[in-house]
Amino acid sequence: MAKVKSVFICRECGYEATKWNGKCPACGEWNTLEETESVVSSAAPKSKRSVSVKDLSDSIYGINDVEMDKDEVRYETGLSELDRVLGGGLVKGSLVLLGGEPGIGKSTLLLQICQFLGDGHTILYVSGEESARQIKLRAHRLGVDSENLYLLAQTDCEAICAAIVKERPEIVIIDSIQTMSINGLTGTQGSITQVRECTNMFMHTAKNEEIPMFIVGHVNKDGNIAGPKVMEHIVDAVMVFEGQRNLPYRILRAVKNRFGSTNEIGVFEMAGDGLREVDNPSAMMLEGRPVGVSGCCVACVMEGSRPIMAEVQALVTKSGFSAPRRTATGIDYNRLYIIIAVLEKRLGFFFGGLDAYINVIGGMRIDEPACDLSVAAALWSSLTDKPIGEDVIHLGEIGLGGELRSIPFAEQRILEAQRMGFNKIILPRSALKGVRTDRLDIKVIGVSSIRQAFDAI
Repeated sequence: MAKVKSVFICRECGYEATKWNGKCPACGEWNTLEETESVVSSAAPKSKRSVSVKDLSDSIYGINDVEMDKDEVRYETGLSELDRVLGGGLVKGSLVLLGGEPGIGKSTLLLQICQFLGDGHTILYVSGEESARQIKLRAHRLGVDSENLYLLAQTDCEAICAAIVKERPEIVIIDSIQTMSINGLTGTQGSITQVRECTNMFMHTAKNEEIPMFIVGHVNKDGNIAGPKVMEHIVDAVMVFEGQRNLPYRILRAVKNRFGSTNEIGVFEMAGDGLREVDNPSAMMLEGRPVGVSGCCVACVMEGSRPIMAEVQALVTKSGFSAPRRTATGIDYNRLYIIIAVLEKRLGFFFGGLDAYINVIGGMRIDEPACDLSVAAALWSSLTDKPIGEDVIHLGEIGLGGELRSIPFAEQRILEAQRMGFNKIILPRSALKGVRTDRLDIKVIGVSSIRQAFDAI
């Protein structure tokens, strides 16, 4: 006879413990263990002789013996920005998790692609948050009227999987995973056990039937996808919608992708009729850039294979506190401290009694050290109150000795700067190896240190 006992599961990593702890022993997070009930069978185990082992020798294949139709591996979604993040399209039998803040545009994006996919494929849109009439109202606003789009308002995971196997749609959308539940499990909708097991059931259905699925996931107060990290390990791809509520632009970023790169991003603009693709993100990021103002510098960020211009702004002002403030938005906070320390030690600038604020315009985040020189140039410009020319770009990684180290993809960045109408680019001399500067219409200046870079301005 089965009996029920309580276990504690970490909502971040899925670690199970028999008693509550303030700190998870596996991931080290605090106050993440939640109590749940598990059913344990008390039946006597079978003897080793009575256990029959299934022969799997017929299920083992050589990798070259597996047949694959190259023309039907991926589905195009109709949005090139989404296809870029997915790695070229939606793979058959894949499970894609889409997360983001409430109202960021997750459901809007998935409903929009149904119009294009519905031309040649049948789509089942399963909603646990809206009724079929509410989905129809939103689809009418977005101009989605495909005859191959079918709606199902249901939260029973087992019933949904049975309907998928019976009807065999070519594409399935689950909105959202936190509203799904399995009757045989303890815990309410959205609990750790329900989210993990429902995701596992959808994964088996997608793999066995070779039906690609989109799953919408909520986020917690920290901005991470709600539910245990085990859910992210189950799915094939994890995409996150980023953006600010007061700005119309949205950035779709791949956190995990088994069928493509995780460095690609997609840029969208939220409008009254849904999400629109942004074909030229560099022009979008530089729109409204001030002219003749100190503290502004332009950098070129590589997002996968795509170079994107980003404006870095700095403000250095007298501090009213005993300990000056350091604020960084869009760049690593610790990296800002290193750049300020190098400027003080190697160039003799004094930031001890000054507040320093750094902001990357447009909600972009600069994670690569190739933009160190842009941050340093913006700080220097604000400190000395000397504007940097609006047609100049700075690139380079700063070492602790004040030297500039080489950066990757130098030629792609130079060509993007030339396309956007910039006249001069300053970057490390070591990054110019193999670059034919004589064929370019932009002035390329190679330098070896920060001092030489500031002298070239």
